[in-house]
Parts: sequence; structure tokens; C-alpha cells
Amino acid sequence: MEGEVISKNFIEQIIDRDLEEGKYQKIVTRFPPEPNGYLHIGHAKSIILNAGIAKEYNGTFNLRFDDTNPMKEKSEYVESILEDVKWLGADFGDKIYYASDYFDAMYESAVRLIKKGKAFVCDLTAEEIREYRGTLKKPGKDSPYRSRSVEENLDLFERMKNGEFADGAKVLRAKIDMASPNINMRDPVIYRIARMTHHNTGDKWCIYPMYDFAHPIEDALEGVTHSLCTLEFEDHRPLYDWVVKELEFEFPPKQIEFAKLYLQNVITGKRYIKKLVEDGIVDGWDDPRLVSISALRRKGVTPEAIRMFMELSGVSKANSTSDMAMLEYCIREDLRMKAKRMMAVIDPIKLVIDNYPEGESELLEIENNQENEELGTRMVSFSRELYIERGDFMEVPPKKYFRLFPGNEVRLKNAYFVTCTDFVKDENGNVTEVHCTYDPATKSGSGFEGRKVKGTIHWVDAASAVDASVRLYENLIQDEEEVLKDDYSNLNPNSFIEMKNCKLEAAFSDTAKGERFQFLRHGYFCADSKDSTEEQLVFNRIVSLKSSYRPK
Repeated sequence: MEGEVISKNFIEQIIDRDLEEGKYQKIVTRFPPEPNGYLHIGHAKSIILNAGIAKEYNGTFNLRFDDTNPMKEKSEYVESILEDVKWLGADFGDKIYYASDYFDAMYESAVRLIKKGKAFVCDLTAEEIREYRGTLKKPGKDSPYRSRSVEENLDLFERMKNGEFADGAKVLRAKIDMASPNINMRDPVIYRIARMTHHNTGDKWCIYPMYDFAHPIEDALEGVTHSLCTLEFEDHRPLYDWVVKELEFEFPPKQIEFAKLYLQNVITGKRYIKKLVEDGIVDGWDDPRLVSISALRRKGVTPEAIRMFMELSGVSKANSTSDMAMLEYCIREDLRMKAKRMMAVIDPIKLVIDNYPEGESELLEIENNQENEELGTRMVSFSRELYIERGDFMEVPPKKYFRLFPGNEVRLKNAYFVTCTDFVKDENGNVTEVHCTYDPATKSGSGFEGRKVKGTIHWVDAASAVDASVRLYENLIQDEEEVLKDDYSNLNPNSFIEMKNCKLEAAFSDTAKGERFQFLRHGYFCADSKDSTEEQLVFNRIVSLKSSYRPK
């Protein structure tokens, strides 16, 4: 619309100024995960933000694996991250970057700093380095090895590279300012000795750069213009800027920090998730109770819903916590027009229509989604014996209960009015069968304008029903808790309930893994990508139909 004011976040405003001032000609962003675990929904914010900025400015988005620590990294994590980023729709082109591809350049950069008198080899132990560093109130003191000559440092650093010293015997440190109010600037370690086989470079190196040294070099070598990081890196920005300045990159990248995404009552810590996986509390890193990206994908959440959630959450400099209800709202909104609305009975009891002709059946035409005509219609079989939800019948109902009870009449969804006449119990007193009669004149779509009923229930034809297991998920921990306790005492006992022998309408028989539906009155469900088979369908509840969130 002409004259419409487009509100931009603070990162876009910075980029606009940089372009106007001619600092950069083309915008390049990146997402640099360390392959030491599976990505979670917080990482999704960074992926979507970085890829979105690049797309908005017709720039380039790089996917780079920050694989500078072989002690924690695995190829398994590289593969999972690739799958997650692709699934979210982030376009990183044909090239995948690895920090390890730059190890030679990083080594040469370290040599360059030594030659400038800006780095030195230090023999202090890790504990001694911490002691010498000082505190927020007390300045640090110089290492006794800080005054080594350039020639001695060059010799020692090369010997470190050649494997002449034991792990931990020596480190390379930047020579900055031990009295700096920012502790990160007090001669930080930039290289350490670590004899570990690297997943990409094998045994070529026995020294590895520290992240704070490697990160700005990687960005600069790739031509990254705006290095978007979460707020915990704000105190590291002076070191980032120091590295790119001292190495005299022609077009130095700019680090900008934004607030992380926090979700209430959700576990994202890798230590906790790893323990849950190893102790068998959850079914791997993709258990639908987790918020790893692979878990959300398996549960049935769509990438479009996650992007909508990120847009609602916004981009800011201030930390805040989002409600899980907002993510669930986005999931419902995304699936509302996409998903077919079909009938599934999760806790079935038999419904027998005594006056319906035995041995006969009919096909009813039903809309797949009343809000989206493009999804068309389907034919659903109807006969004398059906399944209904156990909760849709009560022998002695409370007030305002409008479903089936003796003498009451309800509508069977898209079918007929039925009146309850009798019921059968087993030896334990559980209702196993409900009997009723139907009124043929009340068929849906027939134009019947007689008496009204207050209740409508869904059903599945017993003769053509498809068996399935349905998994119902809730928060993994109790709602009032924030962190998982080590003894699991605050686990939510209802976080995972599997309903077996559920009855679904015949149209579910050719369901593909990952296919999503709305089960009428129950919520949105997805055929499990790991366990569902043609012989035994397994569905995960993505989200219920009820929402406590209202968009502003």
C-alpha cells in the first residue's frame, strides 16, 4: 500500500546505515553451529534470522560448521544439523563451510600476530592462567612468559604445531591488556595443544584455535558483513574487533548481538537432554517431548509454524521469555487450512444402531476441511455398528452434559440423529456397548428442519475401521518447574501416554509417514516418521485444539 510504513528491527536499521554509508556492497550472513549436539528451537531463531536478512537484502547466507573442538564433535551431528537447516528452508546455496577448512589460514594469522608482538607462548597451567587473570574488581597480572622474544615465540609455536609438547603444556595467548575491565581482553588463550583426531582434518593438527580467535577469522575470510550472535557474545565483541583489526582485514565484519529465544518450562540444555537420552527417559534426541528441531519435525510441527512463531517473538536486544502457548497458536494457525479434518476414536466403545438394517451400509460425502473447499470431499462408510469415544457416553450424566446418555438424542457427525436406548457392561462394570435407534429423516444434508439437538459426536464405522496407536504428549516437566531435576522427581507423569487399539476411519489406511491431519475434537496429529508403518499406524499429537494464547 502506498505510504505504508514498514517497521524494521534494530539489525535491519544498522544494515541500512552501513549500506547507505558504503561500508559494504553486498550483505553476507552466516549460521555457525558447533557440531557437538542436535539443534533446538533457539537455534531456529538464529537460522531464520540470518537466512532471512540475507534474502531481504539479496545477499548470501553461509552455513558454516564451527568445528574447532574435536573433543566434542561428531559427523552424526553434522548430518543432523544439515537436515534441520534444509528443513527450515534456509537457502545456503551449494557450498557448506567448515572452520577446519581455514586451519592453515588461522595458523598463519597466529604467526602474524606473534611477528607483530601481539601474541606469545605461555607455559602457565590452565589453573594458573585463571589465577593470573584477576577478577571483575581486581586487575590481572602479566604472565612471566609474556616478555618472550618474537623469535622464541615463533620457535615455540612451530614446535607446538609439530607435536613436541604434551597436551596442556603450552598455549598461545594474545597480548592485549591484563588490566582491561573486560576479562575477555586479559591476554586470552587463542591456541591450545590437543591430540585428537578431527572428523574433517584427521590427525594433521595437534593444536587447535579457540573459538573467540577462530570466529572472526572465519567471518572475515568468507566475506561475512554482519555476524549476528546471541547476547552472551556481547562481552566477546571487543576481542572479535581486536582480532580483525590486528589482522588488518580490508573489509572487517561487524558483530551484532540479539536476544536469545527462551521458552517457559522447556528443556534445551544439551547436558540435560543427553542424560535423558542415555537414561532412556526419552526416545532419542528426536523424542517429540523435546524442542530439538528434529523432535519438532518428528512431532509434526511445520517449518512455516516455526517461522511464524519467530516473527511473533520478534528481534530485540532485551532477553525475554516466550510462552509455549504462542508456539502452539502458530502451529494451529498454520495447519488450520492445510490439514484434512477426519474422524478418529481414541478410546473406543461400540455403538449399535438397533433399527439400522443389518448387513447394509452407505457412503456419506464429507468435506475434508470446512474452511478450505480446495481440499475437496471424501466418502465415508456408515453402517449398523460404529465406534464412539468412551467419554461421549455416561450412564448418569452431570448437568449440561449434552452427549449420549439413556433417553438422550444427539447427532452423529455428518450422519443421523440417534437416541440412546440401552447399554452393556462387562464383569468389571465398564461400559462396552451402547445401543440406540436412529431417525432416517435426519440425515445430514437432507434439509431436515425438525427438532434440534444440543450434542454432536464423531464416530467411525466398525466394519471398515483402521487400527492405530495414538501418542499424546504434554510438557516433559511439571508446568511450574523451570529445570529438570537430576533425580527426575519433577517429570510430568502425563508427558507421554500411548493409546492403543484406536479406531480411525478407512481413509487413513494409506497414510504416509509425516502426514498431518486434524482428528475432529482431539487436535492435530502426525503419522510418526520413525515408528508408523503400513501394518501399524502410529500418530503423534502435534497440538490440541484448545488455545490459551491470543495474538496481540
